Amino acid sequence: MKVTFLGTGTSQGVPVITCNCKVCNSEDSRDKRLRSSVLLQFDNHTVCIDAGPDFRQQMITHHVKQLDAILLTHEHRDHVGGLDDVRCYNFEQNKPMDIYTTEHVLDCLKKEFDYCFSKHPYRGVPQFNPILYSNQPFTLFNRTIIPIEAQHACFTVHGFRIDNFAYITDACYIAPEEMEKLNGVEVLVINALQPEKHPSHFTLAEALEHINLIQPREAYLTHISHSMGLYAERQPTLPNNVFLAYDGLVLNL
Repeated sequence: MKVTFLGTGTSQGVPVITCNCKVCNSEDSRDKRLRSSVLLQFDNHTVCIDAGPDFRQQMITHHVKQLDAILLTHEHRDHVGGLDDVRCYNFEQNKPMDIYTTEHVLDCLKKEFDYCFSKHPYRGVPQFNPILYSNQPFTLFNRTIIPIEAQHACFTVHGFRIDNFAYITDACYIAPEEMEKLNGVEVLVINALQPEKHPSHFTLAEALEHINLIQPREAYLTHISHSMGLYAERQPTLPNNVFLAYDGLVLNL
């Protein structure tokens, strides 16, 4: 399986356009962070986890000409705001886009994108084929997907395990029974917003604590705010098997 990091940033704590912080002015491409998303490619299929406001730019940048499905972790706009742009895939692939979602997230999408769910939609509106998942394993293109339930402040989000790879974003708590689903994971992607305490996201220290508990071969930090600092300064402080993910990073698993 090939994993491409389309975005590793967050809307949380995004500075204003006039910000003069060293991250915003960095010339290192690893400090340019679009909203968090990954692209999975396996068995001639292409699947995206989340589709935030940068979705169109990410698809163009990475020349994604085929997209078979989108897995949604939760309903926040920095993870679903780009769904309007699936219309180009509807046109090219001549079918609705398969969107894997919980019932709650689907209810939110019907409000956010009400024009897509109208009984009489106008021509050219994005077409979705919602496929509901719960907190139980399901099959996607002959691969078993194991949802990982986590808390994001006071509500539920889902990460996903596929074989020995797991992706978790926007979590601040994972219950012990959900942590058990991560036993044996070799490559873990987990959110680490910032060094300072935050009410709805893992801090750097909390992410490292979970990595230590899960014991993957490699771990990658995502959903990174600019307060995490420069890649070149932060990466040397991390354990040898832990890496700051960056936009465009590719893993071949």
